[in-house]
Amino acid sequence: MLRLALYQPDIPQNAGAMIRLAACLGAAVEIVEPCGFVLDDQRLRRVHMDYLQHVKISRHADLAALRAAHPGARHLLLAPQAETSLWDFAFRADDLLILGPESFSTLPELTAYADDMLRIPMQPGVRSLNVAAAAAVALGEARRQWPL
Repeated sequence: MLRLALYQPDIPQNAGAMIRLAACLGAAVEIVEPCGFVLDDQRLRRVHMDYLQHVKISRHADLAALRAAHPGARHLLLAPQAETSLWDFAFRADDLLILGPESFSTLPELTAYADDMLRIPMQPGVRSLNVAAAAAVALGEARRQWPL
């Protein structure tokens, strides 16, 4: 099963949108603590609505715990500075896509942790997508390669 890992998510509406996305595309969600909000936040519930029953969510104290929970998976970081294009990458069904917190650029601990880094090709002069939009593009491409 594909997995979407949210590293220290800090905007509840984006986390809720990614939970809903994962439910719709058949991916599990891995949350690496600490969160920048309480996970039962009303704003989070308003976005994911009743989709929680359709998605498996696991919480991890840190990156080491995430790796221990999924030792055989490739831990892939979405990062604007990555050299490998998402379109040129061959996904496997057990890959784990990692997204960092929206309020920071790519964190050094994530680049050191990742097995590989992928970028979403974009027009020159723009920095990055919203984290939930990036998750949708990346999970959509992985799901295209590994249909339900």
